[in-house]
Amino acid sequence: MATEARLAVWAAWTRWGDGRRAEVLVMSHLIVRVVGFDVVAPYTLRVRFDDRTEQVIDFRPVLVGALYGPLQDLEVFSRVALDPDAWTLVWPNGADFDPATLHDWPDHAADLADRARLWMAAAA
Repeated sequence: MATEARLAVWAAWTRWGDGRRAEVLVMSHLIVRVVGFDVVAPYTLRVRFDDRTEQVIDFRPVLVGALYGPLQDLEVFSRVALDPDAWTLVWPNGADFDPATLHDWPDHAADLADRARLWMAAAA
């Protein structure tokens, strides 16, 4: 059974007896779990989620920096595992991704790749 949920905080104005008002910020975040994955090519995984969707993700464009850079070594990348507590992909060096980011990868891939290019330029 899927455990998809949406965590949300609604905007509201609260009025106290003395006339003061406060605003509550609205935020929404999809809560999904990674339930499995398959290697489909070097650095590319098919990631399955508890809402019965999947994403095929090529991670190469984001493997930069102190945390993700070591995953450029295919032997290290291939040691990916499913964390049973966090329900996401993890690597032995501590690298991981938010399950919601993986779930919505097409919405985030270009921005993450742009950031990786900036990090590479800054490190050069």
